Amino acid sequence: MKVTIIRVPLSRLWNNEYCMFVSQLVAVFLKFGAEGLHLKKAFDRVLALMPDIAKIKAQELGNVISNQLTDLNTERRTLIVSIADQVKTFGKLSLPTMAAHVVVLNRFLDKHGRDIGTKNYNANTDDFNKLLADYDATSEVKAAATALQQVLLFDHLREINTQFASLYMQRDDENSSVEKVDTEAIRAEMDKELTAFYNAFEFCSTEYDELDYQTPADKMNETILHYKTQLKARTTRRHQGQEVHTEDPITAPVK
Repeated sequence: MKVTIIRVPLSRLWNNEYCMFVSQLVAVFLKFGAEGLHLKKAFDRVLALMPDIAKIKAQELGNVISNQLTDLNTERRTLIVSIADQVKTFGKLSLPTMAAHVVVLNRFLDKHGRDIGTKNYNANTDDFNKLLADYDATSEVKAAATALQQVLLFDHLREINTQFASLYMQRDDENSSVEKVDTEAIRAEMDKELTAFYNAFEFCSTEYDELDYQTPADKMNETILHYKTQLKARTTRRHQGQEVHTEDPITAPVK
C-alpha cells in the first residue's frame, strides 16, 4: 500500500528552523533502518549533507549573537539618554535641594560626552567603562545619582556594558572558528535530496508490500505536520499585521 509523505514549503523556514527540521526528520527515520526498507542510497545522500547543515546552524548562531549585540548596544545608549533626560527634568523643578546635584551630574555628563554610545562597538564599551569607573571613584557623583534616583540606571548600565563585552568576545571567538558557507546553495541541495528521499519512500511503499512503511511515515509526518501548521499560523499572523520576525523559531520535539 502506498504511503504519502506530507510536503512542507521548506523555503519558508528560517535558517535555524530549517536546520532543526532536517535534523529532527533524520533522527526520526534513523530509528527504522534505511537498508531494511530499501532506502539506503536515498537516505545516505541526505545524511551526506548533514555536516553542511551543521555549518549553517553554526553560522546562524553567530547571526543571533550579532542581533543581541545590536540590542545591547542600543540599550546602553538608551540608558545614558534616560539619565540625561532625568537630570534635565530635575533641573526644571523648583527643588532647591536638588539644584547642586543637577549641576554635578550635568558636569559629569558633559565630561564624558552627551553623544557617548554613538561610536563603534569597541569605542562605546571603552567609553562606558571610563564613565562607570569615574562614577565609582567620585563620591559627589554617586551622591547626586542617589539624590536624583538614578542609581538603578547606573547599575543596569554596568550590567549591560559587562554583558556586551562578554558577548562580543564570544562572537569573535566563534566567528574565528565558523566556516562561512553558501546557505542558499546548501539548502537547495538538501531540498533536492529530501524530495528524492520522499519520492523513493513512497515508491518503495508500493513495491514492497510486506514491509512496514506506514509507521515511519506516520512518525515523519507528525514532525512535518507540526512545521506545516506553524508556518500556516505564522502566515495568518503576518496577514493580520502582527510581528513575526521576533518570534521564537519553530521547534518540534523528536518522538
